[in-house]
Amino acid sequence: MDDLLHRQIPHSTEAEQAVLGAMLIDARCVSDVIGVLRAEDFYSTNNKEIFETIFSMFNFSMAIDPVTVLDKMKEDGVHNDDSPGYIRDLMLITPTASNVMEYSAIVKDKALLRSIADAGGDISEMAVSGEGGATAILEAAEKRIYGLRQGRSREGLEPVSKVLVEVYEEISKASKSGAGIPGLTTGLHDLDRSIMGLNKGDLILIASRPGMGKTSIALNIALHAAKASGKTVAVFSLEMSSEQLAMRLLASESFIDSKKLQTGRIKPDEWRKLASAAASISQADLLINDDASLTVADMNAQCRRVANLGLVVVDYLQLMQSASGMRGSQGDNRVQVVSEISRMMKIMAKELNVPLICLSQLSRANESRQNKRPLLSDLRESGAIEQDADIVLALYRDDYYNKESEAHNVAECIILKNRRGETGMIELQWLPEYTNFSSLERHHEE
Repeated sequence: MDDLLHRQIPHSTEAEQAVLGAMLIDARCVSDVIGVLRAEDFYSTNNKEIFETIFSMFNFSMAIDPVTVLDKMKEDGVHNDDSPGYIRDLMLITPTASNVMEYSAIVKDKALLRSIADAGGDISEMAVSGEGGATAILEAAEKRIYGLRQGRSREGLEPVSKVLVEVYEEISKASKSGAGIPGLTTGLHDLDRSIMGLNKGDLILIASRPGMGKTSIALNIALHAAKASGKTVAVFSLEMSSEQLAMRLLASESFIDSKKLQTGRIKPDEWRKLASAAASISQADLLINDDASLTVADMNAQCRRVANLGLVVVDYLQLMQSASGMRGSQGDNRVQVVSEISRMMKIMAKELNVPLICLSQLSRANESRQNKRPLLSDLRESGAIEQDADIVLALYRDDYYNKESEAHNVAECIILKNRRGETGMIELQWLPEYTNFSSLERHHEE
């Protein structure tokens, strides 16, 4: 009991004061500090209010010094008789502004320790109460810890000023990168320009009838994104085995006919190409799970443990199980099941803060039309999927239906929904023997 009474909540008054003192001594370090700390990271209410005042002044490009800060504190109603003396003391006890980032790191570390302690207490309470069952409690606990790891420990309403700072940082990163798109590149330049790449929190649906190549294009995108970004890409395959996926990746990367790879009839010079392709693929941080019984919660839990996650790919939606264990393609209430899965996928993308590509089957409705190009209404159980997805891409190959078609091995990537721009159609080169898609550099807009 004595230990509990004397146990201190983690904080460093000296570091908090040194950070504020440095900001008052030299306003040039304010932007650096704001990029690292938030008001909630300060334990002392007094220090928190001073930081919030400086934060607000910075957002409005106001001059920051002891006099202006005190004036702003009066305006905001957080000034008292001790404020002038405390501001003066902050400047006197701060050794130098040059070490402000070291002071900030201490404040951040103590704030994280407090968050961990809070999370531990909440998790312990949930476990003792047993409300919702062990699985639900474990899911909540993993989500809470993942939020801490990602620096998103707090939930609820937040001021737009904080959101604007984060958006400004994203714009700055995009400007410095020179890539011309804010998201991860797909490797298909026309597609990148239309959908602005693969962006954090987006649910991107790739839909087609069987045999159009949706798994192939998803693998092409996954491998390219992993190589170009240096981030980890997680692929969940509910239909094909990891060995089948690896075979497709090898065919696409080496430009060796996939039938040759399956039969082993490979020439000596092709072995060298194969070894080079295998080395290139191995260098990409690509993770594969081919467990067909996975739920969205399972995938989410596994992705939370990936440190440098950049993209998630799921093949495909209708084979997934709902939280209750039902598959999306079974039972009378499959519309409800798919709706549940679709919503959970969007929540997963937002929580992980990465783009999530989900493949989906189209219904046979297009088979009865003269123009067999897919429509949004062709999505199986389309209502919820169409609503939850940020981008819906449909694949169509005219030579699949018409053997006399002049568009031989040309695939149309039809943008049916696009929250980041216009809809339209992009032509892609389809090389079936290599299971590979590439840009044709021709773009048609609606």
